[in-house]
Amino acid sequence: MSHGVKTLGVLGAGQMGGGIAQVAAVAGITVKVFDSFPGAIDKCKGVHKKSLSKLAEKAVITQEVADAAIGRISFVDKLENLTGCDWIVEAVVEDVKVKKDLFSRLAAMYPDENVVLASNTSSISITDIATACGKSASRVVGMHFFNPVPLMKLVEVIPGLQTSPAAVERTIALATACGKTPLKANDRAGFISNRVLMPMINEAFYAWMEGVAEPQAIDGIMKLGCNFPMGPLTLADFIGLDTCVNIMDVLAEGLNNGRYRACPLLKQLVVAGRMGVKSGRGVYEYPAK
Repeated sequence: MSHGVKTLGVLGAGQMGGGIAQVAAVAGITVKVFDSFPGAIDKCKGVHKKSLSKLAEKAVITQEVADAAIGRISFVDKLENLTGCDWIVEAVVEDVKVKKDLFSRLAAMYPDENVVLASNTSSISITDIATACGKSASRVVGMHFFNPVPLMKLVEVIPGLQTSPAAVERTIALATACGKTPLKANDRAGFISNRVLMPMINEAFYAWMEGVAEPQAIDGIMKLGCNFPMGPLTLADFIGLDTCVNIMDVLAEGLNNGRYRACPLLKQLVVAGRMGVKSGRGVYEYPAK
């Protein structure tokens, strides 16, 4: 089945939204990006220019492809100006209330049932998000890209309870057209990636809290012994410790199991403002460049 997408709308100009916009534009799709946060659009433009230049320098794509991709991306700072799209991907903060509010507005803006409304959520129930769309729930689907989007091949495709088979097949076709490998997962908390990854990260914090080993040793053992590209505590810093806590809360609530509760030390670091790379300190310190 063809994805049939000519113009893709992306909600969010951050790391994920910007990356999704880039891979779609490289695939020849016109992209409109919405973000209301001051400075986000200018930052995203800079990231696109730098990222596409690097890919051209490494001969992953030609300079002509890079220039054409830049030309296909436009930006708006008001949601009501995100018009003329035939597919939407939401990539905003991992907050179910924020997402449901946006999906409710999108369903009203785009009454055409052929316009698929996809979420890049990494853990929140697609079935729950879809309830905000009322009778349009059948066109809501999970389309979970991975960071950094231009380099990571996987897209988790998650149908909600109401999602139509056609929306799922078109999502698979679109992900493939963007150079990704789509793999399906059922709509359970955390899907597959975070259901497996986050408890491992959480257990690494328990090992640190209980004095089993220091962070450098925990990360070193997992890198050298399990061939991980980076240790779980370093990865947590890059993800954001607050995000890790939020995902563990989603797992605990969604799976109704206390074993998924965030480690007390992990939560304590967040309370102290140590969020990881983005705040300059998490498990480790990240001096300003």
